[in-house]
Amino acid sequence: QVQLIESGGGFVQTGSSLRLSCVASGDNFDNYNVGWFRKAPGKEREFVVAVSWSGEDTYYSDPAKVRFTTSRDNAKNIVYLQMNSLKVEDTAVYYCAADRVEEGRFGAFMSFADEYDYWGQGTMTTVSS
Repeated sequence: QVQLIESGGGFVQTGSSLRLSCVASGDNFDNYNVGWFRKAPGKEREFVVAVSWSGEDTYYSDPAKVRFTTSRDNAKNIVYLQMNSLKVEDTAVYYCAADRVEEGRFGAFMSFADEYDYWGQGTMTTVSS
C-alpha cells in the first residue's frame, strides 16, 4: 500500500503560480505511476496530468498542457504539480493518485480515475480575480 498527502494549495490571484506536492509513504514509490486530478465546485472530477513511475513519461490533459508541469523525485517520494498563470477556472480541490505499475504500462489510459489504486485527501486551490 501507499499513502499520499498533498500540500501546497492556497488562495491566490489570477496570474499567480503555485506548486503542489504529493508525498508518498509506505510501499516503494517507484512502483507507482502518479496522476493529478481536480474537482471544481459543482463539477465532475477531471484528469490533469500523469507521470510515469520513472518520471520519464508524462501525459497531460489539453487544458494543462500549456500552464502546468509535473515532475517527481523518487528519492524523496514526492511528485510535484507546478501551476502557472492560474485562472479562476483552476479553482478546485487537487488530488494525487497512485497506480501500481504493471509491466511498465503508461499512456492515455492514465486519465481514467478507475486506473488508480490509492488517493490522497486533496489540497484546495482557490484562484481569485
